[in-house]
Amino acid sequence: MIYRSKTPLRLGLAGGGTDVSPYSDEFGGAILNATISLYAYASIEPIQENGIIIEAIDRREEQRFEWMPQLPIDGQLDLAKGVYNRIQKDYGLPLTGFKLSTFVDVPAGSGLGTSSTLVVAILGAFVEMLKLPLGDYDIAHYAYDIERNDLKLAGGKQDQYAATFGGVNFMEFYASDKVIVNPLRIKQEYLNELEHNLVLYYTQTSRESADIIKEQQKNVHAKNEKSIEAMHQLKEQSKMMKEALLKGRLHEIGEILDFGFQEKRKMAHNISNSFIEDIYLSARQAGATGGKISGAGGGGFMTFYCPNNTRYKVIDVLNNFGGIVKPYQFTQHGLTTWTVQ
Repeated sequence: MIYRSKTPLRLGLAGGGTDVSPYSDEFGGAILNATISLYAYASIEPIQENGIIIEAIDRREEQRFEWMPQLPIDGQLDLAKGVYNRIQKDYGLPLTGFKLSTFVDVPAGSGLGTSSTLVVAILGAFVEMLKLPLGDYDIAHYAYDIERNDLKLAGGKQDQYAATFGGVNFMEFYASDKVIVNPLRIKQEYLNELEHNLVLYYTQTSRESADIIKEQQKNVHAKNEKSIEAMHQLKEQSKMMKEALLKGRLHEIGEILDFGFQEKRKMAHNISNSFIEDIYLSARQAGATGGKISGAGGGGFMTFYCPNNTRYKVIDVLNNFGGIVKPYQFTQHGLTTWTVQ
């Protein structure tokens, strides 16, 4: 038997950063995101030897262990080991050897929620193997708990829920880790146009999101008015984006994205830099009406809204910066698991 899973990465369209504690605990956060046809994959395959093999195929990393109930968290393949350790602690695993393999369609630190999406994929493979009775909310919160509490990784809450649920969602975040996922019923013609007009661009740079997120958290703790007000505005941005998409007012999308771009830079240092600013300005001059930095900021992917047929001119300009325009489609499905006989 081989137990497999795949989970979609996400585009954060509005409200980014308001899902991070302590802001979400104190003020409540709101984010609008959509999953896309780029994925994280996980497979668990039983092996004859009484050991554990963990490999990240895309990163060319592998570790081998004798079978043990808890694997060492040492900076290598920690996401996979963290999920294994928690599943072992809570449910127990058979005393048999297995190989856990993972693959992600984009590099780590790219701003599309890769780490959390991968955790959900790994968790999904274990859920499939053990036939655990966990629903979507259970799996998403479980993944969040493993990352934030077991592995002590800084970050928000949206990625685990986007990966698990899939589709276009308006998410609300409250104290005590309460999350409400509201699936949006957007007309297909609006989604088709949004997909046509949104250009996804990888800057060929990655960043350590934890440092940016920690500064953002510090600013809230310190009652930094400029940073907190920016987060308030981004929360409003998510509501503006929701209304524009539901009502088909796509001509407003670029302006709403640009509004968020201006506000996001006020949340913490290093969210933007001169390279990102040059790319953004050039895309705007080529016809994009707005855009955003994906994830925490500092590098990775950027998204631009290019109405009418301006996407082609914008892509020509973006190609001058040495990055890659990444094709994608919106997806309606989140975590998917299956067993191969």
